[in-house]
Amino acid sequence: MPDTWEALEHDCKNCRECSLWETRTNVVFGVGNQNAEVLFIGEGPGANEDAQGVPFVGRAGHLLDDMLEIIGLKRDDVYIANIVKCRPPQNRDPQPAESEACMPWLREQFRLLKPKIVVCLGRIAAQRMIRKDFSVTKEHGQLYEKGGILFMGTFHPAALLRSPQNKPAAFADFTALRDNIETVCKHTYHKD
Repeated sequence: MPDTWEALEHDCKNCRECSLWETRTNVVFGVGNQNAEVLFIGEGPGANEDAQGVPFVGRAGHLLDDMLEIIGLKRDDVYIANIVKCRPPQNRDPQPAESEACMPWLREQFRLLKPKIVVCLGRIAAQRMIRKDFSVTKEHGQLYEKGGILFMGTFHPAALLRSPQNKPAAFADFTALRDNIETVCKHTYHKD
């Protein structure tokens, strides 16, 4: 695998390891600070992300931006990626073979980034990164330590748009996240 972000992104954009490449408009590699200590992981690109080649740019992305802003962060302070880099047709969940084919890209992003905190946005990401039977509704906001890295699962912003009654719980998760960032991270979060 390549040793630079640029080479990794170039190789990823030419990936044909699963059938998703046949229907993609753009590979959605990731966005943000390549020295960030906090990594956000979603499940996969939707229509807006596929069109623009950037993760979380639709309504769900605007909500994520708002949630970050509430805890004093911007996209430039964190890194945002997905389990799969190409949009599954009709925004269906990624199939296991698709997730498996894409994991080497995320592993390399992880290796280059060396995050201290990983926030899994939604069930698919949390079950892939934390534990196969992770329940977002029951375990959101809880921290799990794996290999010296803190992992947290929370509601996917798109799910919050569909079920706004979960927004207070998600905002509480982000407040707890801010407190952990202040404790664990050296340069991601700065108090004014």
